[in-house]
Amino acid sequence: MLRFVGQRLLHGLLIMVGVVVTVFFLFNVLPGDPVSMLAGQRNDIATREAIISDLGLDKPLPAQLLYYLNDVSPVSIHPDTPDNQQKYHYQRLFTLNNKAIVLKAPYLRRSFQSNKPVTAILLDHLVGTLWLAGAAMLLATVLGIFLGMVAALKPHSFLDHALVTTSVLGISVPSFVAAIVIAMTFGFYWSSFTGLSLTGQLYEIDAFTGRHLVWQNLILPAFALGIRPLAVIMQLTRASMIEVLSQDFIRTARAKGLSYRRVIWQHAFKNALNPVITAVSGWLASLMAGAFFIEYIFNWKGLGSVTLHAVENLDFPVVIGATLLVAFLFVLINILVDLLYAFVDPRVKL
Repeated sequence: MLRFVGQRLLHGLLIMVGVVVTVFFLFNVLPGDPVSMLAGQRNDIATREAIISDLGLDKPLPAQLLYYLNDVSPVSIHPDTPDNQQKYHYQRLFTLNNKAIVLKAPYLRRSFQSNKPVTAILLDHLVGTLWLAGAAMLLATVLGIFLGMVAALKPHSFLDHALVTTSVLGISVPSFVAAIVIAMTFGFYWSSFTGLSLTGQLYEIDAFTGRHLVWQNLILPAFALGIRPLAVIMQLTRASMIEVLSQDFIRTARAKGLSYRRVIWQHAFKNALNPVITAVSGWLASLMAGAFFIEYIFNWKGLGSVTLHAVENLDFPVVIGATLLVAFLFVLINILVDLLYAFVDPRVKL
């Protein structure tokens, strides 16, 4: 087990290094003057030289890449100075001459627009995206498995055909198109009946009660984001359940006198979950990226809204940081899913 986890972590680390290198070179060929953006009105020679030195822009491109890798690496080497201690907030592991090998959070630099740390900006908006993606995935998983089970237990019936047809429609319609239709229908035209608004945030601030959670603002964007994974999970559950029910061990269990309900839930259902877990894991990571356009349509405060705003303003540190954060979540979720396989199905050997 430990060897497997170590191998997966090593593979994930190599993937992250590849993502950092690709994104770094991609954004370094795009237009934009980060020095002027950061300097603002203080666009004098001394300020520009300080910014160039801080970002390592006075070095060749390969040296800039190594400088950036050193910044984003949790274990890195820095001159052991008070300025670096304040900049990186590191914990010193040990020193070598005037440099220190340190442990720190990945340093994603500062926004060109606001000069705020990119890490703080992303973490402030990450909560909204996690709530949105988590709610969409929970809705898709619970409802998708339930409807897939209903369709599998009544194959070739009218209900089965209706559910399959509806799921095909759900897969075919792009999420942003569904989001526009859902927002206009339930958040605008029928808002007096649904009590839901076209836009809104997870948290709202009231002058008297302060900051409070507004659950109803999560319903429409989560439903719009969860339509496609719901349809996929429903079809996978149906197909997997029908296949498992035709296996010999199911017939053996029935021949031993086990009740129909026990055969379904204790034998068939658990063995039908593997493809569903694959779909859930893949969609959970994908929803982190797919939420970008949903957040834009519903004016939801999350990674998507802040990233799209950064793209419009050529705020590359924020865009790069958001890309690396989503890539890290992809890698982490895939490792957790591999471990979950062994828990659900003992036949799977790590």
